[in-house]
Amino acid sequence: MELPVRSPVSGVDRKTSYKIETKNLAYKSSNLYDDLKEGFLQNYFKKKPTKFILNDVSCEAHPGCLTAVAGPSGAGKTTLLDILAGNLSSGKVSGHVLINSHPIDTKRFRRLAGYVTQDDALFPSLTVEETLMYSALLRLRCTRKEAADRVKILLNELGLDHVSSSRIGEGSNHGISGGERRRVSIGVELVHDPSVILIDEPTSGLDSNSAFGVVSLLKSMAISRGKTIVLTIHQPGFRILELIDQLVLLSNGFILHNGSLKLLEHRLKGSGHYIPPRVNVLEFAIDVATTLVIQTPKTSSEPIKIHQEHEEHEKHKKEQENALEFPYPNTPLQEVTILSKRFFKNIFRTKQLFLTRIIQAILSGLILGTIFVNMSNNKGKLALQARLGFFAFSLTFLLSSSTEGLPIFLQERRILMRETSRGAYRVSSYVISNTLIFLPFLLIIGVLYTIPVYWLVGLRENIESFFYFGLVVWMVILMSNSFTACFSALVPNFIMGTSVISGLMGCFFLFSGYFIAKDSIPKYWIFMHYMSLFKYPFECLMINEYGGEKGKNMCVEMEGGKCRMYGDEFLNQQQIKETHKWSNLWVMLGFIFGYRVLCFLILWVRCHKTRN
Repeated sequence: MELPVRSPVSGVDRKTSYKIETKNLAYKSSNLYDDLKEGFLQNYFKKKPTKFILNDVSCEAHPGCLTAVAGPSGAGKTTLLDILAGNLSSGKVSGHVLINSHPIDTKRFRRLAGYVTQDDALFPSLTVEETLMYSALLRLRCTRKEAADRVKILLNELGLDHVSSSRIGEGSNHGISGGERRRVSIGVELVHDPSVILIDEPTSGLDSNSAFGVVSLLKSMAISRGKTIVLTIHQPGFRILELIDQLVLLSNGFILHNGSLKLLEHRLKGSGHYIPPRVNVLEFAIDVATTLVIQTPKTSSEPIKIHQEHEEHEKHKKEQENALEFPYPNTPLQEVTILSKRFFKNIFRTKQLFLTRIIQAILSGLILGTIFVNMSNNKGKLALQARLGFFAFSLTFLLSSSTEGLPIFLQERRILMRETSRGAYRVSSYVISNTLIFLPFLLIIGVLYTIPVYWLVGLRENIESFFYFGLVVWMVILMSNSFTACFSALVPNFIMGTSVISGLMGCFFLFSGYFIAKDSIPKYWIFMHYMSLFKYPFECLMINEYGGEKGKNMCVEMEGGKCRMYGDEFLNQQQIKETHKWSNLWVMLGFIFGYRVLCFLILWVRCHKTRN
């Protein structure tokens, strides 16, 4: 039965009661033979038996009831939940998933349902209230006041009022407790008042009291609001078992039981089993799962009237059209604004990143400045080499310093995948807001490095040259940041990301022209010279120091009291044209823009695969 209620935010009546059914659902794992069976190598491979993670699974989850999927490890609990949430490729799934007796529309269902994964993907630097507030602003089509009202109600329902201003925390940065963090994860998915809630292992890692509190909260929501709640559970206690209305017991991908706990107890006793007094029914059933006969569930025998079925189909079709008409709750500009504010708080509050980078920039400028102090007073060949070494080392430091932001990017990617899969915002809005927030932050880093090092080293005493040097430094840091963002979207983990980024940076430095002249690089490697992130800023710094009218009169190398080489002659010797002073900046800007576009394309493909 459908229970139309009024949305607390939009004020529009909408269907909130959903019955979920699976019929003959199966999911098989991929193997080498499956990948090659259609290719020319199939004759060389012996067919392997297909391993089914789920096999002929038919079950139901009703509104107003708490449905638990239980079973030993590897039974297929999380896989079943992923299929219901639309997170697995439909190409490997057979059978049917029905919502109110209609085939599921995955994209639309993701907007109606809330899926809480086993791992909490939350920003540790945000407070509990801010986490829920940003989720509300991104998921709801409402004003800020309406979102704040919704968050206050949710904090009260989740029992998080006392920690609303506490930060989430993570690892050594202790914040809220594990049970509270789990409730925040649930709240992030409840903020848009979903009709269906799917939760993977809500009691995992919690003490018995916290676990009971979380399941009690879910039970009250199912009863009071008629929500359809499906959760996976491993070893629940007696008190938690009493809250479960419907139990789906899995073992090796098959359903052993689908019904109430009392029915399971009767089946066990009917099979000749004696349940010890201090062992709960479910725990005992998992232990003797091999002796239970695989149950073939019967579909609901409740008749559906023709006019009622037609009416439901029309409503279903109309809601699909509305979902396609308004695919996102906010406009792109609103999304960029909200995400930029969240990015700013994350960066400003991440002391390890923010303060460390500032201190690093100041100290590096002072140390390098004191090492290469007053090089302009020397005119020998060694002084020229020392100045070129200073330029090369500065670029090495600036380009490699942004790789420490890789863990931040990887953490954000997990949250991005989850939020975009639920239709919260566009991938383009994420990339734009990320870029806009890093612009002023990295400008501060560049200025703090430039001011001490430029004057201590004794570079050209000209205000225009000083600002140009600072501009090059800023562009170099932006290139490094964009490069890191691009590969953080591509690599699977931190270790792989560090290896790839460090290796490519080393190659860029090798082919920059500092170690090997352009003419000496083999033709089949010349493309790396033009792709090098070192080449263009290195030329800019040399043109800034030795180019222009002043460069023609600047002696860079003296011998026997006579000037052996002037600045313009040195540039000609290095095959550097002064016209490259500004064109190289455009090339660097192209690198920044190109890596950001590539980052967007990689993230879009990842999110598109998740959504489809």
